[in-house]
Amino acid sequence: MIRIRDTYLRWIGPIGLFLFGNVFFRLSFWLSSPPRALIDSAVVGLGAGIAFWQLNRWLIERVQDRFPGLERTRQRLGLLLLLSLVVVNGAVFSRFGLHILLGSRQYWWLGFVDYVTSLGIQLFYHVVYFTIYEGRYILRQWQQTYQEKEEITKLQWQTRFNSLKSQVNPHFLFNSLNALSALIEESPGRASQFVDELSSMYRYLLQANDQEVIELGTELKFIESYTYLLRTRHGGGINVLLDVPDTFLNRALPPLTLQLLVENAVKHNMVLVDSPLLIQISTTEAGQLKVSNNLQRRNGRVDSNGVGLSNIVARYRMLTQADVIVRDQDGQFTVLLPLLQQRA
Repeated sequence: MIRIRDTYLRWIGPIGLFLFGNVFFRLSFWLSSPPRALIDSAVVGLGAGIAFWQLNRWLIERVQDRFPGLERTRQRLGLLLLLSLVVVNGAVFSRFGLHILLGSRQYWWLGFVDYVTSLGIQLFYHVVYFTIYEGRYILRQWQQTYQEKEEITKLQWQTRFNSLKSQVNPHFLFNSLNALSALIEESPGRASQFVDELSSMYRYLLQANDQEVIELGTELKFIESYTYLLRTRHGGGINVLLDVPDTFLNRALPPLTLQLLVENAVKHNMVLVDSPLLIQISTTEAGQLKVSNNLQRRNGRVDSNGVGLSNIVARYRMLTQADVIVRDQDGQFTVLLPLLQQRA
């Protein structure tokens, strides 16, 4: 009933209450009374019903204007309760008055039983009025509050997402320059090639930086270039194996996710020629992207600026309900990533 337009509800409601009330409260009267009494009762019942529907609707809307919002629901209900005591009695006496004006002598004297019976019926009607209009108002306010909260949450997550993306490039540049600095001293010729690869990688960064997600195939090509830079510095101390079926290459993930995971593995593990760090990127039967490495943790404290896994988890939380799964067991560190559908 809440979804019915109010223009129709003003007429459908009183008619419906009239029929309901006479079936459940006055059926014996309708079965035993003469036609004249039935006509008078219908005129009074429908006339008073329509009038008091409009009156109650007007009062409820004025109270809502005076005490707007969900936080003032208690004040509205308290005031409506006080007003209902007056309006309900007004409905009872007005109906008896209309019957008297129409010449019904049986209503000249209002007995206590008749008053209590009529009062109970009118209380029921007023509960219906309040339930419809106050209930609809509360529902709309709740929907509006929910939408506003969703918009605020979305804005907060988007702001955080933009902040997280801005953290990645400086972080990557810092580590790359450290690697280049070491390489310049060891081999100036290889350092030149390193700069070329670094330049091509930053072209990718410029492309990916404004995107929420990027194709897995594109990210894997980036990882191949990134692996070259790592192997230039560490030689045979690191191996990155890619084993991703072609059917998954058009799926998506947040940009630079794999770079952060590979970097994380290098940062926290020893990279030695006689004990290589093996990083494997593959897929699971469930369609997740699996990134794992053997554990050979560095001794002592590892410097970190807080980017890395927390960055990845936060970005995925903004994009999907699926969780990023992290496992550290049996000498392997494994991260399982949901693969997303590419957005239009």
